[in-house]
Amino acid sequence: MLKLTPLLLIIAYMAAMWFFSLWRLKRELNQKSTPLTHPRLVPMLERLGHAMELPPVKAHVYEIEPVNGLAAPDGRIFLTRGFLRKLDSDEVTPEELASVIAHELGHVAHGHTRRRMIDFAGQNAIRLTLGGILGRFLPGIGMWIASMIANAIAARLSRQDEFEADEFASALMVKAGMGTAPQISLFRKLERLTGSGGSQPPAWFLSHPPAAKRIAAIEANAKRWNDS
Repeated sequence: MLKLTPLLLIIAYMAAMWFFSLWRLKRELNQKSTPLTHPRLVPMLERLGHAMELPPVKAHVYEIEPVNGLAAPDGRIFLTRGFLRKLDSDEVTPEELASVIAHELGHVAHGHTRRRMIDFAGQNAIRLTLGGILGRFLPGIGMWIASMIANAIAARLSRQDEFEADEFASALMVKAGMGTAPQISLFRKLERLTGSGGSQPPAWFLSHPPAAKRIAAIEANAKRWNDS
């Protein structure tokens, strides 16, 4: 047991840092957000809520410029001000932003934030244990290799979460009468909207699947549902 004490202490420290980061994010969101009342999006919130047999979906505007959507740990949904500017300039449609909100609802429905907390602890245990073992045989680079392996595992789990949230969003968009076309068209615009072109890390380190793979998965799901 004594041999495991340093590892357990490090994991406890990492968990404390994780909770601190969640607290800090919640505070920032509270300070930099307002309810989403954009007149072109209110009908979308109503349609999504109606499709789930619930009141209109509540969403918020996160007052930052990068184009993004966010599901907070407490279940709140956010679109960034940058995304709304793209709507106002007609670079995206209300239906496309509805698909973003539906995607973030998918993260909430699947409990991805809670699951990532468990994954985070497991990845740090892998990093520390494997780093200790490899460090004996590969001094100086053992911990670096262990970190790369843990990061690859984290990225793979994150990509799985994205596919799950995409599938939830597709089903909700179909039920809301908007179909999967807005989801697909937004993914085709995403690289230009976010300015994420250029060189990228290897695929196994990406936290989000490539847009082409996400589109293919959405189309496959829609075909399966139509055929059933």
